[in-house]
Amino acid sequence: MVKLIGIALIVLGVIALVYEGITYTTREKIINVGPLQAEVSRKKTIPVSPVVGVVAVGAGVVLIVFGGRRG
Repeated sequence: MVKLIGIALIVLGVIALVYEGITYTTREKIINVGPLQAEVSRKKTIPVSPVVGVVAVGAGVVLIVFGGRRG
């Protein structure tokens, strides 16, 4: 179980390093007067620090290496 969590952390860490953020699109109404309506789509990004990816990969490696050992 611990090794599986370690592998998941490594995969998520690599994804965080590659993509460097989460991008999504929102729709906002800019005009809403009676039957006249206008919307605009805007892309927004939530930045993810590369440090998060490195820490996740490091934690995953530690869990894989030391997680299987029993005292």
